[in-house]
Amino acid sequence: MSAAPEFHELRKRYRGFVLPATAAFLAWYLLYILMSNYAEGFMDTKVVGNINVALVFGLLQFVTTFGLAFLYARFSESKLDPLARELNDEYVAQHGTHSPRRHHEGEDH
Repeated sequence: MSAAPEFHELRKRYRGFVLPATAAFLAWYLLYILMSNYAEGFMDTKVVGNINVALVFGLLQFVTTFGLAFLYARFSESKLDPLARELNDEYVAQHGTHSPRRHHEGEDH
């Protein structure tokens, strides 16, 4: 199965999302760390009341994490899952059983 062009396409699509998203998130996180260490004056700037830029940046880390999870779920549903199902169906047609790693609801393990 790993030699199939569809499998290579699946991995290409996966990497096409995960690698840039990971790089962007790590760059954003590194910016937060660097700014916290080397731009204290800017990070101490009050935005509203006692809320400063550092707190806003920190909270945005959580927003970014959940945003990426949401985007990945949508991407996976539309671009990865259909191809993965196609590959699994092909495997079942060739071998008469589900691939060993696939979990089905209601099965006892």
